[in-house]
Amino acid sequence: MNPNFDDVEERDGVRFSWNTWPSSRIEATRTVVPIAALYTPLKEREDLPPVLYEPVTCKAPCKAILNPYCSIDVRGKLWICPFCLQRNPFPPHYKDISTTNLPAELLPKYTTIEYTLSRPAQIPPIFLFVIDTCLDEDDLKALKETIVVSLSLLPPNALVGLITYGTMTQVHELAYGECPKSYVFRGSKDYQQKQIVDMLGLNPSTARPAAAGPSMPGQRGGFQTAASRFLMPVQACEFQLTQIIEGLTRDPWPVANDRRPMRCTGVAMNVAVSMLESAFPNTGARIMLFAGGPATEGPGMVVGQELREPIRSHHDIDRDSVKHFKRATKFYEGLSKRASVNGHAIDVYAGCLDQVGLLEMKSLTNSTNGFMVISDSFTTAIFKQSFLRTLGKDDNGYLQMGFNGTFDVITTKEIKISGVIGHVISVNKKSASVGETEIGIGQTSAWKVCSLTPKSSMAVYFEVVTPAGQPLQPGANGLIQFVTHYQHASGQYRLRVTTVARAFAEGGHPSIAASFDQEAAAVLMSRIAVFKAEIDDSPDVLRWLDRMLIRLCQKFADYRKEDPASFKLSEGFSIYPQFMFHLRRSQFLQVFNNSPDETAFYRHILNDTDVNNSLTMIQPTLMSYTFDQAPQPVLLDSVSIRPDVILLLDTFFHILIFHGETIAQWRKAGYQEQEGYENFKELLEAPVVDAQDLLTDRNPIPRYIVCDQGGSQARFLLSKLNPSTTHMTGGSYGSGAGASSGQAIFTDDVSLQVFFDHLKRLAVGAPSS
Repeated sequence: MNPNFDDVEERDGVRFSWNTWPSSRIEATRTVVPIAALYTPLKEREDLPPVLYEPVTCKAPCKAILNPYCSIDVRGKLWICPFCLQRNPFPPHYKDISTTNLPAELLPKYTTIEYTLSRPAQIPPIFLFVIDTCLDEDDLKALKETIVVSLSLLPPNALVGLITYGTMTQVHELAYGECPKSYVFRGSKDYQQKQIVDMLGLNPSTARPAAAGPSMPGQRGGFQTAASRFLMPVQACEFQLTQIIEGLTRDPWPVANDRRPMRCTGVAMNVAVSMLESAFPNTGARIMLFAGGPATEGPGMVVGQELREPIRSHHDIDRDSVKHFKRATKFYEGLSKRASVNGHAIDVYAGCLDQVGLLEMKSLTNSTNGFMVISDSFTTAIFKQSFLRTLGKDDNGYLQMGFNGTFDVITTKEIKISGVIGHVISVNKKSASVGETEIGIGQTSAWKVCSLTPKSSMAVYFEVVTPAGQPLQPGANGLIQFVTHYQHASGQYRLRVTTVARAFAEGGHPSIAASFDQEAAAVLMSRIAVFKAEIDDSPDVLRWLDRMLIRLCQKFADYRKEDPASFKLSEGFSIYPQFMFHLRRSQFLQVFNNSPDETAFYRHILNDTDVNNSLTMIQPTLMSYTFDQAPQPVLLDSVSIRPDVILLLDTFFHILIFHGETIAQWRKAGYQEQEGYENFKELLEAPVVDAQDLLTDRNPIPRYIVCDQGGSQARFLLSKLNPSTTHMTGGSYGSGAGASSGQAIFTDDVSLQVFFDHLKRLAVGAPSS
């Protein structure tokens, strides 16, 4: 592992697949893995200086921002833009600039800088709760308690609102504490935006003069917006809102034993989106949906009310035999487009043992970068802690989330942007930086990001456009500037600017191979694979992954033609095939044993996560605990299972403690409580302590499982291990060394060794045996 990659990530929040770039288009295609970056715009940094002035930008159409790679003429008070080579005068307040007196944005150590802009946001962040009331009593009680707690975590000036739904949708007025009042919408009706706005009295013509006294957020020009009856500052309505939430009861509509409750999720979301887009367009806001089951009525319906109609499976979708799927998906996609254009994020919290229709609703969170959390019920710690953790604060007491952002990328002329894979939408900005090849969301150099956290990461893909044969300038660099504009939780607008440079090298130059970041490349390729899997059949995606891996090995491995035994990968490429092996078997590409909702959830999380967490999802980590040595990482392989060890598996979504057969027997016999067995007690406790450490800052909270060898829960571990010992291999039974060489796994999957043998043969062009 090159430590330099980690240093750059710490400083700039960026990891590239290649850190030296091929100099021509043809050479770039031969490197197989595209030049791409995983960029985390709000990556937390200790040493970012507070820059309280406006950025200096290059003339239009370039608009690049002043950075350490600019050439400066101190005497002429000019700077030359490295992107378009235009000369720009410094503004008057830079008059004292000299080689020894440079502003922060020109210092080499501040390739990433954040400006706090002078224009504050007109409206504080908005939080609109949308609550399902078709829950059983325990679930509803737990959900109400958690939401009441969350009110105290919101900024006091944040606007809040409440919509509840079951058979009908109700929008609650918060302005009058003495007489609670709500507006009711029929659950079976598909309302147009104008109808909703008229029924709620949100038209500007219906606005009333504001009461005398200080103006509240949400008032404009002396007129109180009509929406301020439904959306009020937390500090002004916390008492009324808490009373309304605590007073919520289950949906009163009777439900027969053979039917599902009537749940009009689609109408509730349509009302929420319509309210915000009419009253607060292009403003930082979150709609938070808490769904305890699938929509069974009205637009966006996922399954019928009769229990004998099962909710769709992957198999049903593949056969195209799902009644509501296409219509529901199209409905939610329409809502997500309206919300994302206005900068409104949508979160979906599912609290249900069965599916709630996340597959149909996934565009709501995927287009707006909202949170998506699956739990078995709202009483679970997974839901409560994941939800409250999203409202975590930074050291200054501000929410760790950015609102209503835009993300721009500027490049020098040798490279162009192919696209972004992440939770963004295109703003169709055509610039000189836009390339012809499209990967992910392309044909633009700017994207809308409705919500950002310090962990949100975008995968940006590039292409080299220099034709072959053009001589390379000595020391030629390509530059990329990432510009993220967003509303900070403090109410200020901020601009985070990261400018990076990488050297070009002639094709075949050893510096290109030496600059390969196999971890970042594995994550960037996995995002493309998941993007393809949303559109193509799974076997096609796996074949594409295999083809790319074979081509990469043919280009960068050492071997003699047709001699697999001579095949050797250098250290910089050695673990890449292993990542691809685990990616092929992962829940991101294999849907067997996962519901469509779970698949949508796993893919959503992968597409927003940084390199290290993504690698844990692709190739989980396994720690081994035993008496005679300190805890140590072991192979993710069935040989690691032994009767006398404890294993700690971290898949990011699950944290599992697995007791080998002997350890489990001793524990059940209670040895750890007896005198003289203190070391056994310590051994049992060690993985539990380490598991708690893993849980501290993770979101969503992983499922925590403790199991024994041979127990039913052990399947979570066995499904992730490389099956090097299966029911088909000899040696894992019988006497001698074979008896302790791990547990046999009943599977027809090939092992990593077999996979690697096939890869060698195909890469060197050996005839198949």
